[in-house]
Amino acid sequence: MVSSEAAPLAKTGGLADVVGALPAALRGCGDDVAVIIPRYGSIDLKGARRVYDRVPIHFGPARYDVSIYQAAEEFPLYLVDCPPLYDRKGFYGESGIDYPDNHIRFAVLARAALAAARFLFAPRIFHCHDWQAGLVPAYLRTTFATDPTFVDVKTLFTVHNLGYQGLFPKTALADIALDSGVYRPDGMEFFGRVSLIKGGIAFADALNTVSPAYAREIQTPEYGFGLDGALRARGDVLTGILNGVDYREWSPDVDPLIPANYSADDLSGKRVCKERLVGEFGLPREAMDRPLVGIVSRFTRQKGTDLIAAAAAGLVAEDLYIVALGTGDPEYEEFFRRMAAEYPGRIAALIGFDNGLAHRIEAGADMFLMPSRYEPCGLNQIYSLRYGTVPVVRSTGGLDDTIEEGTGFKFAEYSGEALLAAVRVAVRAYADQELWHAMMRRGMQKDFSWRSSACAYSALYRRLAGGA
Repeated sequence: MVSSEAAPLAKTGGLADVVGALPAALRGCGDDVAVIIPRYGSIDLKGARRVYDRVPIHFGPARYDVSIYQAAEEFPLYLVDCPPLYDRKGFYGESGIDYPDNHIRFAVLARAALAAARFLFAPRIFHCHDWQAGLVPAYLRTTFATDPTFVDVKTLFTVHNLGYQGLFPKTALADIALDSGVYRPDGMEFFGRVSLIKGGIAFADALNTVSPAYAREIQTPEYGFGLDGALRARGDVLTGILNGVDYREWSPDVDPLIPANYSADDLSGKRVCKERLVGEFGLPREAMDRPLVGIVSRFTRQKGTDLIAAAAAGLVAEDLYIVALGTGDPEYEEFFRRMAAEYPGRIAALIGFDNGLAHRIEAGADMFLMPSRYEPCGLNQIYSLRYGTVPVVRSTGGLDDTIEEGTGFKFAEYSGEALLAAVRVAVRAYADQELWHAMMRRGMQKDFSWRSSACAYSALYRRLAGGA
């Protein structure tokens, strides 16, 4: 697997969780997996061993010397060390501005992955994740097309979020020594620029994304970000496999980060968790008897924060309480600060990220709100099911695939009015605590562990390796 992130060493979002958990689950399906990521400055090499020294990577006259370390993980996790490229404050940029040489940084990752495959771990499949790994299929179809090392090797390209595409000027191709013949509409050209995600879409042997519904949605103009035509052209090799979750970390019966453990058989600990959460956010005691809505999210339009803003007054009128945790666009961070000031004791928000608090919100809230504009898979709604925190979601992508009648509430239209209507239905349901507890238990009994997802990937790998 080639990726820009893998938990726990490097994480900004769900991509890292997938790449950090899927390899171990695949071992249970009989597969041997290695992962390669950049060695960012934040990754401590203590405990890692150098397994490949001074690999020269040439892009024309430019040369980049990299070393490869193997981290002390339960599967081979290789770290590409090139301090001039990766030893920076951010993974992709700083202060909201991308590094201008990101095409070079991830071209070096791609070429280092090919070197590792030649000398350290001989794969039958390169599983490439998101635009940062899109150059692997492109190089294999061009620069290394006749290399006997890779003659029978196949590629799978996974789109985790089509909204991030890796766009660069046409001159980027020369910078990374990639055949200029890829600059065409059915290759990597995208409205006068070079798209690294199109390297994966156009040249990989198979494509997938992280939920069946999202696989369908990205082939439409509404969700395709200009790439729907390219994806429809490859629709015969595009599938959706739902992400799994790690219940060793996200399950209320074993979670060490919450005040009290509980299960579907004994829900008493959940009230303890709610009581502590209400106190932690400074909400009044009355909140214990009304619905407490949790939000853990990036505060962006993709996540539907604009709908929450549009429906805020109506939500407060429903006599419910809201606790929110997240960061994002300045305008939406300011919205949550303003709402907390205008509705003290009803809405409380923390701008930032705190993993322990994220767990406590999942455990202590009664409902979890995810009104996403689009959602490739989503993990928090799956966590919420396990914690008996009933999701209220927009029916898009993985949200639509994972939440059903009887385990949560969904709305289709992207509007504040539709969101508010769904919340009102949930609030009415909450009034019947016997039925509400039955809904909680149905959600808690759902199984979205990695095993079923891993076996679906394993079957896909085997079809690919077998030439199907």
